[in-house]
Amino acid sequence: MKNMTFVLAPDSFKESMTAKEVCCAMEKGFRQVFPQADFIHVPMADGGEGTMQSLIDATRGTVYTLTVTGPLGAPVQASYGIMGDGEVAVIEMASASGIHFVNARTKNPLLTTTYGTGELILACLDKGIRKIILGIGGSATNDGGAGMAQALGARFFDANDQPLAPGGGALEHLRRIDITGLDPRLSGVDIQVACDVTNPLCGEFGASAVFGPQKGATPEMVRRLDAGLAHYADVIRDQLDKEVATQPGAGAAGGLGAGLMAFTHCTLRKGIDIVLEFSGLADKLVGADFCITGEGRIDAQTQFGKTPYGVARAAKALGVPVIAVSGCVGEGIESLYDIGIDAVFGIIPRADSIDALLQEGPDNMAIACENIGRLLRIARP
Repeated sequence: MKNMTFVLAPDSFKESMTAKEVCCAMEKGFRQVFPQADFIHVPMADGGEGTMQSLIDATRGTVYTLTVTGPLGAPVQASYGIMGDGEVAVIEMASASGIHFVNARTKNPLLTTTYGTGELILACLDKGIRKIILGIGGSATNDGGAGMAQALGARFFDANDQPLAPGGGALEHLRRIDITGLDPRLSGVDIQVACDVTNPLCGEFGASAVFGPQKGATPEMVRRLDAGLAHYADVIRDQLDKEVATQPGAGAAGGLGAGLMAFTHCTLRKGIDIVLEFSGLADKLVGADFCITGEGRIDAQTQFGKTPYGVARAAKALGVPVIAVSGCVGEGIESLYDIGIDAVFGIIPRADSIDALLQEGPDNMAIACENIGRLLRIARP
């Protein structure tokens, strides 16, 4: 009889374990019951925080760290990864331009820039990369990706033909875009953008109105930022012959979606679909006995593009049973049984402080998986 095969494909448990650490804790628990089993680790993500690390771990790639321009113009340390094949880079724009670089006193979307994100793309170009996965969640910015484009060689000028200042507040003064200095290597690079929002650039559902307040925008700032992005889109249309204002996803990350559409060759896709493809999960599921997935919280929202949903969809296509393990099991999980998840288990053993539970995450995961394994052993024919 062949050894049992478990494919372990969880997301990270934020503030507790990376996806790779979750895999290790899961294996530790199951191996207590099935010591001869084969365990295939496939750290997962849904395109948001942790996507770069998960894909690098899943493919045994390499992480690089460098100093770039932060959202407020000060130097910050940021990272990007190159997957194990050496051909695909993974960037999280939040690593360079994320909201964690500002606080209640300093956040100001009139001033924040995506320049550092452009510098990460430039670093990938310098390594000869021709395909980039770019996650664009968690931004502190509302500059329409203008800063990103500036880092890549585009130039923006005001009515006096002076270089445009950084930040979304300057876009209202934009008069001319010069792309003659745009890095020519961009023309040969395919950028897959992990983007789960469909917001247009402007208007009541646009970048400024929907996401601006969480980045520090007052109602007056929202009006100014929205008008600036609308003007920016007009200039792009008139001078670059590209229509970005109404494109779904153009408003993502403070309009970075629009900037990517205007200045790069990009495709916006659901984050989980990108991770499923580049992690090679489907191939690793072939012949597996069980697939174990999970994330910090599982509830009715999981079915809307979260990691366990994507993993379950891939596993069910191959007839592999799916068990989900979570730190917190919320309401509405019965809806998940119709989309491919066969069982959901929580790992929290008792009431305790959140800090203690986060610290004990690996141990609690191992204990829960050992108990799940014991149940599976009883149920085996």
